Amino acid sequence: MTATNAPHIASPLSRLPFYYGWVMMAVAALAMVGTLPGRTQGLGLITEPLLADLSLSRLDYAQINLWATLIGSLFSIGIGPLLDRIGSRVVLTALAVMLGLTVLAMSRASSLAGLFVLITLTRGLGQSALSVVSLTIVGQWFQRRLDSAMAVYTVVMSVGFMIAFPLIGALVTQSGWRAAWAGVGGALLCVLAPLSLLLMRRSPESVGLLPDGSRERASQPSVSRGDPGAWSGSSLWEALRTPAFWVMATGSAMYGLIASGIGLFNESVLKERGFDPAVYHQTLAVTALTALAGNFLAGFLARRRPMNRLMSAAMLLLMVGLLSLPNIRAYWQAMGVAVVMGIAGGFVMVLFFSFWGRAYGRAHLGKIQGAAQAMTVLASAVGPLLLAKCVDVTGSYASAFYLLAGVMALLALSAWRVRVPAGAAGVAEARLI
Repeated sequence: MTATNAPHIASPLSRLPFYYGWVMMAVAALAMVGTLPGRTQGLGLITEPLLADLSLSRLDYAQINLWATLIGSLFSIGIGPLLDRIGSRVVLTALAVMLGLTVLAMSRASSLAGLFVLITLTRGLGQSALSVVSLTIVGQWFQRRLDSAMAVYTVVMSVGFMIAFPLIGALVTQSGWRAAWAGVGGALLCVLAPLSLLLMRRSPESVGLLPDGSRERASQPSVSRGDPGAWSGSSLWEALRTPAFWVMATGSAMYGLIASGIGLFNESVLKERGFDPAVYHQTLAVTALTALAGNFLAGFLARRRPMNRLMSAAMLLLMVGLLSLPNIRAYWQAMGVAVVMGIAGGFVMVLFFSFWGRAYGRAHLGKIQGAAQAMTVLASAVGPLLLAKCVDVTGSYASAFYLLAGVMALLALSAWRVRVPAGAAGVAEARLI
């Protein structure tokens, strides 16, 4: 179907005293928190009791995690075209239901094969597909204020994770991992799925609005629900032909690799430096809080500075953190590294969330966002294995941190020099300086 010249029928949502996109942003942030059971940090909450319960070795579990993440990353690619075709309301509701049922089934897992299938589905439906949908929703509803919307989104999402992690951790301690995981599945089915069905809408145009809140006149053409071509933007192939896509996606993916590797083994990393588990828990809190500061700062700067230069700064911060990790001795040094890594992570989150819509438009944002998300998921699968292999071969994490610091330096230089497309119309002109 294509856009028609039929009179536009305004939706009651277009007469609200505020822009409905902020409601969409809130649901999208809640959806990202709902990806927790498919994320490394979420699985980390139940790793120890799960291994003891199912009598699994760490090597077996690491192999399950690796292949589940690799296979699950394919969901990022498939969900983009589906989202562009049928809209976020149906897709988000369906994903919430399927992920909820999967997590409930995982709470009853009793075999290695069953666990592999269910972890693969949580990775695919949660970490991959649901993440893409959540990010794309904000990109579809905001244009001029995309950076501000993404900054608010990341803050709401971060607060949600800060509430969810200790709450689920306490449930695991008090009631066991199976009861805690059943509670997570129930929340997805009873909270996220109904909210998605009731509140989600396909696009601003579908409720009589233009992106960022302008109301359409009755004489404006209506935009067909199935016509993504009515929106401006670059195709996936056009985006892939620009160096900016690969530099920004690789920078985000390398952050995912570092965050997943350190996230899974952070207690062990700090223990190697002589710190007890209490310091590990404190660094988690510090990283979460400073990531919020990074979100605010990146959201403020993204409207005033080129996004590639901000990515370069984030890569340099990660490099500093990685070079410092093998050399920390004092408590204040551990907290200092946590601050640096948190701010860098806050920058990368905002840039990853807002770059694609600004650079490539909305027409095929789901596909483009999905391709970038697939890269981050693939990298996150490699991170824990890289650190584990490094320890196995050298007896320490230091070599991996130094190697990754070198990669960050190269990415910082590449991000500084790459030219960002000037919106969809400027895609063909994007070249390395």
